[in-house]
Amino acid sequence: MSSSEATRADICALAVAECFRNDGEILVSAMGTTPSLGARLAKATFEPNLLMTDGFNLLLRRALPLGTKPTDEDIEGWMPFGSVFETLWWGRRHVMMGASQIDRFGNQNIACIGQWQHPKAQLLGVRGAPGNTINHTTSYWISNHNTRVFVPSVDMVSGVGYDRAASLGEASSRFHEIRRVVTNLGVFDFNTPDHRMRLVSVHPGVGVDQVRENTGFELAVPDRVDTTAVPTPDQLAALRELDPQGYAQKEVAV
Repeated sequence: MSSSEATRADICALAVAECFRNDGEILVSAMGTTPSLGARLAKATFEPNLLMTDGFNLLLRRALPLGTKPTDEDIEGWMPFGSVFETLWWGRRHVMMGASQIDRFGNQNIACIGQWQHPKAQLLGVRGAPGNTINHTTSYWISNHNTRVFVPSVDMVSGVGYDRAASLGEASSRFHEIRRVVTNLGVFDFNTPDHRMRLVSVHPGVGVDQVRENTGFELAVPDRVDTTAVPTPDQLAALRELDPQGYAQKEVAV
């Protein structure tokens, strides 16, 4: 890996960082390697006011390299588990989760594959996905975009999509926002009249037809599809500093 040449993983990390642009002073919870790297890139560059924890209960003053233990100088506050719930219940949090399955309206499954009564495979369980998606902004990171993940209908709803949030009424959709889905092939949002998943950009070297072939439902595709931004030299230097061991490079399927 060259320190001066952007890889697909670097492009994905920058796309993840862009999910947090203009969030300001809000708690960020990034689940997984690439989400963690992207969130740290955002804090280290264009969103310095993002609140970020060490993954346990300490608020960090600055974005630390992946795998680094904070020192006393890096810590600016204490955020016990109860305070996280107090924050998320009124919308002041943005979480990026993964998805074992996701459908056209953003319903997400991380619980099981197959009928939930007798699943073929047991996964993480719904975890905090229902509360996350109803109470604050959510984005998703998927490292291997294929038709097993992008499905017409998820086997079990963990994270709530736009169609289900609407059916629950105004109270349940007040803070509901699925901002972006970032994958190894492109970037997606739900900015369509019916909140159906839309292709925003394809990564360099990826074609629209390749995205369609790897998606198990019909995407909304605009007449003009942008190419995902490549990190600038300064952003690339920040990524190398934040991930000196190259953990994120191993996560992205090409």
